[in-house]
Amino acid sequence: MARGVPTTIELVQALRRFLEDEVRSSADDRLSYMGRVAANVAGTVERELTAGPALAARHRERLAGFGVADESELANAIRRGVLEGRRAEVVDVLLADVAGKLGSWNPDYLEPSDRRHLTGLVDGAAAEPGESL
Repeated sequence: MARGVPTTIELVQALRRFLEDEVRSSADDRLSYMGRVAANVAGTVERELTAGPALAARHRERLAGFGVADESELANAIRRGVLEGRRAEVVDVLLADVAGKLGSWNPDYLEPSDRRHLTGLVDGAAAEPGESL
């Protein structure tokens, strides 16, 4: 932490470390369990704060490749047949979005082969669909 007021991310990191190091090691089984749950929530918030903006920006870029701004417009384009013949591209973009969200919530939810879709989670890197990080 730099001098002065800690950032939101620094506060969440400190909370997560406290929960992991102090509360989870409690002899009280219930308190230890609640500490584990709370530490997982703090980890999710930390990942959302650090990776969320990059994930959202990359998803908007992918959608722009179809000429749409959001999922609603994508769904309308699919229904109207505008993306006929581009099914594989649409599926890859949707998989990348879901993998990014799952990776942000809990990276352990992803199979190693699905981690190729992660964006913005490793050193701010943004992988293209089908590209490894």
